[in-house]
Amino acid sequence: MKPTEDHACTTTGAGLLLVDDDPGAIRVLQRILSAYQRLRFATNGADALRLARETPPDLILLDAEMPEMDGFAVCAALKADPALADIPVIFVTSHLDISFETRALELGAMDFIAKPLSAPRVQLRVRNQLLIKQQTDLLRRQVTTDALTGIDNRRAFDLALPLEWRRAVRGGTCLSLMMIDVDHFKDFNDRYGHPAGDRCLRQVATALQAAVGRPGDMVARYGGEEFAVLLPETAPDAASELAEGIRQAVIDQAIPHDGSPISSVVTVSIGIASAGPVREASGENTPAELLARADTALYDAKQAGRNCARSAPPLCARSAAQ
Repeated sequence: MKPTEDHACTTTGAGLLLVDDDPGAIRVLQRILSAYQRLRFATNGADALRLARETPPDLILLDAEMPEMDGFAVCAALKADPALADIPVIFVTSHLDISFETRALELGAMDFIAKPLSAPRVQLRVRNQLLIKQQTDLLRRQVTTDALTGIDNRRAFDLALPLEWRRAVRGGTCLSLMMIDVDHFKDFNDRYGHPAGDRCLRQVATALQAAVGRPGDMVARYGGEEFAVLLPETAPDAASELAEGIRQAVIDQAIPHDGSPISSVVTVSIGIASAGPVREASGENTPAELLARADTALYDAKQAGRNCARSAPPLCARSAAQ
């Protein structure tokens, strides 16, 4: 039986990660789940975590008993990582002891399948978990999407900033942040009206997204006519170069702004703050300080005449030991 009924057409494109130290067991699962187009495999816990971090799957089927790092340790590591915590996990084990199932559920697993595997049971439980995840993801997108522009909203940004900071700490990488303000937007609304103002914000959001480009970067509407751009693994020089590209991309939209004292078209001011390589939050070395510095840099850009970018001094990002 393949998951072709009901909502299967919406789940077979999901990404599944199968984790078992027995290649034979993985081959069995592969045959059972052959209708799914994106299957990946790991034969140990470390590889499973690496693959999950590289490209988070939609569902993980996890063997409980593996050498060195067992399934329980893998599940605990997944749930401790904010970027992976929402991935549903189904434990697969030959143990029928209730204590195994209880421990898996306590760690945050969504389901528990005992070996020997029944193909219909595995397919139905996988499908059900994927459907639940789809519904949860849809609700999350509705809550974190700006209704006017269709990009991420302030809530999404507030969730992403500490998450990207922790990723930067783990990887010892740079993290940059831009705060962007549409210049003299009140004058724009006064002259052209609020419907035109809404269209302007949508066009600016489109320009920002096109200029940023990388899938891992975030463009969010921070509030009113202010936007935020979060740039993982981006050093100060690269952030400054991108800011100039963003500023020009908005100008290239050629949105008329006869009420602006600085330009005949809509322009933006940009404040840039960077940290890294990030090692540990300590003292002033925090996500909140990164945001505060970007805000200060944005104020500096406005004071400098607008339609420009200014950078704050980078955070040193020293570890607590230093």
